[in-house]
Amino acid sequence: MTSTDSANPRSAGRPRDAQIDRAVLDATRALLAEVGYQDTSISAVARRASVGTAPIYRRWPGKEALIEDAVFGSGSLWLPAETEDLHTDLIEWVRVFLARIAEPSARAAIPGLISAYHREPDRYRALHERADLPARQAFTARIRSAIPADGDGTATADLVFEILIARTLMRGLTYGMDDAETFCARTADALLSLIRTAT
Repeated sequence: MTSTDSANPRSAGRPRDAQIDRAVLDATRALLAEVGYQDTSISAVARRASVGTAPIYRRWPGKEALIEDAVFGSGSLWLPAETEDLHTDLIEWVRVFLARIAEPSARAAIPGLISAYHREPDRYRALHERADLPARQAFTARIRSAIPADGDGTATADLVFEILIARTLMRGLTYGMDDAETFCARTADALLSLIRTAT
């Protein structure tokens, strides 16, 4: 999932310092893995990143927005290259999303974020609509390319993406990367079967 400017408004003014951004996001991920969601506060992140709290609040409106960006920001997300083998591509996509969810920082953050979204459902809907936008665009384009023009390519691609997200989310949270290769292959098999129903 990816935070966006509309979800996390930034103040106008001086250009942002990329070094501060990196330091804050790295500190957030480290704290999540070490002390968990509850104790990953803005002040704790500021101390860990050796910055003041003011620069953090200029970039992110609050703790949830910061954690979303640290855990789900698309800046470092590697997107698999397309090959001529759809099944192989699907395995790679499953592996990418599983690995991201299985990160200690993500496994610590997600339960806390879910609780926050329960209190602010509109925030979750706004994030979900933009979730991993570059990844969603690349993945659904790959799926549509495998479906004939007279098939329902867009609907199928969107559904397959949603299943990919849901399945890797649950697996990553509960098992991490345990037996990941078997999971990735089986998930790719299931997604491929679904895609073939639209061809």
